[in-house]
Amino acid sequence: MRNTLALVAHDSKKDDMVQLVKAHRKELSEITLVATRSTGQLVQAHTGLPIILLQSGSQGGDQQIGALVANGEVNAVIFLRDPLTAHPHEPDVSALLRVCDVHNIPLATNLATAEAVLHLMAEHPEALNGHHIAAEYLSEIAAQHN
Repeated sequence: MRNTLALVAHDSKKDDMVQLVKAHRKELSEITLVATRSTGQLVQAHTGLPIILLQSGSQGGDQQIGALVANGEVNAVIFLRDPLTAHPHEPDVSALLRVCDVHNIPLATNLATAEAVLHLMAEHPEALNGHHIAAEYLSEIAAQHN
């Protein structure tokens, strides 16, 4: 089963997303990619990778990705955010971040965490398919105390 990664980037971070995907093109060619429209079109144009395009973030694309997360269809999200600029669709952004937390989906919001998520997807894909190390650890601790 192929893992699915969602890509989103605020306008000032789109070039960073393109460079990130270029740097990891080989690994990402093995993963299903979905993206908000303008981010996905830009990445696709510069990398040639196939990307499922959703609506632009401000037109509901963030919510579409949130729905995919909630339905278990997305294994990780890279959302390169611009924390210094106000965005009119901030409630949609907050909802996407929240749904990732609720469903325990790895979420990267900057280049450092994006690299970590990509490493996880490439080196430990099993961690993204219901095999959660933290849950196993907590179960082991609970068993020791019983």
